[in-house]
Amino acid sequence: MFPKIITKKFSLRDRAALKSYIEETDEFIPYGNGRSYGDGALNENILHVKPYNNFLAFDEENGLLTCQAGVLLSEILDSVVKRGWFLKVTPGTKLITVGGAIASDVHGKNHHVEGCFSECVEEFSIMLPSGETEICKKGDELFYATCGGMGLTGVILSATISLKKINSKNIRQTTIKTKNLQETFEAFEKYQDMPYSVAWIDCLAKDEELGKCLLMVGDFADDGDLDYRSKKKLSIPFNFPSFALNNLSVKAFNWLYYAKAKDGTSKQKVDIDTFFYPLDAISNWNRIYGKGGFTQYQFILPKEHSYEGLKEILTKISDSGKGSFLAVLKLYGKANENYLSFPLEGYSLALDFKIEDGLFELLEALDEVVVKYGGRIYLTKDVRVSRETFEKGYEKIDKFREFRRENGMDKKLNSLQSKRVQI
Repeated sequence: MFPKIITKKFSLRDRAALKSYIEETDEFIPYGNGRSYGDGALNENILHVKPYNNFLAFDEENGLLTCQAGVLLSEILDSVVKRGWFLKVTPGTKLITVGGAIASDVHGKNHHVEGCFSECVEEFSIMLPSGETEICKKGDELFYATCGGMGLTGVILSATISLKKINSKNIRQTTIKTKNLQETFEAFEKYQDMPYSVAWIDCLAKDEELGKCLLMVGDFADDGDLDYRSKKKLSIPFNFPSFALNNLSVKAFNWLYYAKAKDGTSKQKVDIDTFFYPLDAISNWNRIYGKGGFTQYQFILPKEHSYEGLKEILTKISDSGKGSFLAVLKLYGKANENYLSFPLEGYSLALDFKIEDGLFELLEALDEVVVKYGGRIYLTKDVRVSRETFEKGYEKIDKFREFRRENGMDKKLNSLQSKRVQI
């Protein structure tokens, strides 16, 4: 993994012990299940929230769930899908905590319809650096600062979230195969009324094939099949040699993945895990990047500049030869009111890169394009963006900083990331 740091861990199990920990510890950051790819939940002192993981209440008639912050999304699904409910908003992994979902204000394949995770949060309780506990709801400044605030306002203790009614564990999926970036954008626009959409894009394609993709759109079936069980996992048993993942192997994967799809459109029925969480089926998948680890680069561009910006960025990536076989393109709806939430109306691209010589120079060149077109970088995935680039993307950063200072949060709650970009 990247980066690496030696930490002291305190496990959250009850509020009294947490209050004492806050009083006695100079500086710390809450830590969930370790699925943030960057340094947003790393510090010399980390507060491990995952053990604080009880379900507290479930209104099955109205789909309102109250649970402690350490509950995993996977644990929620194991309990509610069979009862005909699903998460209104879910990211590409179910192996994150509810507290982490709020702190990152995660989003999924339906942002253009449902927005971020904070949209389904009715209220949450949070312990502040003072040791006081507050109940927070939409409209509170603390809500706007905490949702997307990367754990820098306090320790989320519990939350009540609203769920989505479903009548199947299955998704009716349509796959559209495009030949270039123009066709990709046309396909997204054509299917923008579908509840869920996501594209795999070949980031090493060049010239007339630049931006070719497989766009997957879908909606829940209505077949009454709610017999949901998590799939058995495969596992990567060891770190791959550093030479295994290179330009040629990524090109080969991209060619095979693209070639296996039928031309035009095709339809199939897939289950929740296949559609929403494909990587969760492989334990330790990060080992394919070798001992040096990887970093994910995720940016978003305003809709009016997305085509030109993506064309320029994909050209730079293709020319560099530092491709990613995990390249995910999504369409987003309008931004919310939260101070540091990532999404805005436009297109986002997420790419995984092996840590190697020349990578950070490439990412700095991509940063320049993102800034030029008025975009921003996703903090939850970031490990290296500069303060200057970060600030240009988040117009509410001064409000967030002021809120932290006024409430003494900047003294107690810090991560490697918050220090790097001076949040």
